[in-house]
Amino acid sequence: MPSTKQQGTAGPANKIIGGIPTIHYLDFASRGRGQVVRLMWEDAGIAYEDIRYSFEEYPEYKKSIIAEKNPTATVPIVELNGKILTRSYAILRHFARQLGKYEGETEEEKYWADAMCDIAIDWRTLFIAAFFNPNKEQTYPKHQDTDRNHALKALETHLTSHELSKQGPYVIEKTFTYADMVIYQVLHDENLTQEGRKGLQDYPRLKQLVDAVETRPNVKAFLESDRYLG
Repeated sequence: MPSTKQQGTAGPANKIIGGIPTIHYLDFASRGRGQVVRLMWEDAGIAYEDIRYSFEEYPEYKKSIIAEKNPTATVPIVELNGKILTRSYAILRHFARQLGKYEGETEEEKYWADAMCDIAIDWRTLFIAAFFNPNKEQTYPKHQDTDRNHALKALETHLTSHELSKQGPYVIEKTFTYADMVIYQVLHDENLTQEGRKGLQDYPRLKQLVDAVETRPNVKAFLESDRYLG
């Protein structure tokens, strides 16, 4: 049976988006594409209902409840006021527009947030393919030495050289965007943000981004709470 928990207390941001959203996602600790949506809500002070499906029960629900709500039968799925939202990155951009933040102000800033996010999306796709491969013992170490290093170097280079990024700490200097959340989450899920950031010792600009995300007041409170599951 999926677990259901109400997270947080409804505040002004819930009023802006029109209520308390419900997210359907795997019970995958504080990881995955669904967690990026939760991270945005946590930062914005949005209360939400969190429905989690264990990996054992998910195949059954994927064929019933999930497929009924989303023709592609994938999660995350968000429900709000009778509407169903799918595709994690479209969900992020949707709430960014509703909240009037998290995407940059000028067209150039919005483009750059999208471009940097796309690099992290491509990286996550390769990460998932390697990590959940039946031959993980061979595929994941190879991924760490090849595709992951390539993504890290690309992001670090962009962050240190692009006019909108090089001053830091975020992708768009001092403006926190959904791109920062997506980059942060894949770094977290690859276990690069833990253990004193030792996995980022060769990537100081990415480390700066991680530090900036984790010291945001609402994110810091989340990471120190029992809602954060590692």
